[in-house]
Amino acid sequence: MLHGSLADKIVMFALPLAASSILQQLFNAADVAVVGRFAGNQALAAVGGNSSVINLLVNLFVGFSVGANVVIARYIGEGKEEKIQKTVHTVIALALICGVILSVIGNAAAAPILSLMNTPEEVLPLATVYLKIYFGGMPFFMLYNFGSAILRSVGDTQKPLYCLIVSGIINVGLNLILVIVFHLGVVGVAIATVTANGVSAAMVLLFLGRSAGAIRMDVRKLALDREEAVKIVKIGAPAGLQGMVFSFSNVCIQSAINGFGTDAIAGSAAALNYEFFTFFVTSAFTQAAVTFASQNYGAGECGRVDRSLILCQAYVVAAGLLLGVLAAAFGHPLAAIYAPGKEEVISHAILRLKYICIPYFLCGVMDVMVGVLRGLGHSIVPM
Repeated sequence: MLHGSLADKIVMFALPLAASSILQQLFNAADVAVVGRFAGNQALAAVGGNSSVINLLVNLFVGFSVGANVVIARYIGEGKEEKIQKTVHTVIALALICGVILSVIGNAAAAPILSLMNTPEEVLPLATVYLKIYFGGMPFFMLYNFGSAILRSVGDTQKPLYCLIVSGIINVGLNLILVIVFHLGVVGVAIATVTANGVSAAMVLLFLGRSAGAIRMDVRKLALDREEAVKIVKIGAPAGLQGMVFSFSNVCIQSAINGFGTDAIAGSAAALNYEFFTFFVTSAFTQAAVTFASQNYGAGECGRVDRSLILCQAYVVAAGLLLGVLAAAFGHPLAAIYAPGKEEVISHAILRLKYICIPYFLCGVMDVMVGVLRGLGHSIVPM
């Protein structure tokens, strides 16, 4: 990241990251598709309507992983191996703590939050069960995300992709078995998701344990270093709070959608999966902007920071426009994958795709600038 051409290196960094996110979303989409086809509209609404609540509670802690990425990448640019070691073990310890806290909060708050969101009575019991099981697996989810942030800080976006390929296949396989064979519906989907998250977390930890150099993890050295934890939180907490604000607005939107009934919830859930495809591709270049800016700033290569920003903006506009227009243009066949023959559900999905996906590149433009600012250590201003 510190030498040579930037244009190709940014793409090589971002592509596996985008593939990881798209793959993860494809597996999540498979969850929704299996439930929609084999467990009915209520189950589809229960699973799909939970995404905004999950994001609201998760985003604060996932923001800390941005802080981890920035701090480690900066130390790499500065060549401070002892600091890298301390930060790596602090990050993993922080992931476990955040995961346990989220499990407790998620289980306690599931039913009250869903009720406040005007979740229909016929959907509420299924949605509550799904949310409680999902949050039970939060330690796995956090370990994967924080571990992936460590790998990204050294430019490795391929190993997280391998983790998702394996865990995603397990997720889809378990979905089909638990929903179709054992008729567990929403419960089956939730169990499959938690199991898959456990596999991805175990694989990331295994990769870190076998890594060469300063990011090598030793379970015996896991501890919270106060100085490094404070640095991570200073950058990560504003990122998390910003994510929570966006998520809170999405919870308000989801509450309004819930007032239109089960078909609207199901249609919105189907469209949301395609929005995520666009978001994750643009987000990959945001992550590239964070990491390239951090390492080069740490090494004093400020000109490369500027060039990274310009290149990431160009990539994000091109990718966002292409994917957004495609999602809107092929709205009907895409929505029909989730709700075959259910025209009322499909019409709601098309409406959402039309208005949100085409201008979605603007989100990427904003996020890349935010990513570079965070890479330079400025996290409060973009928040």
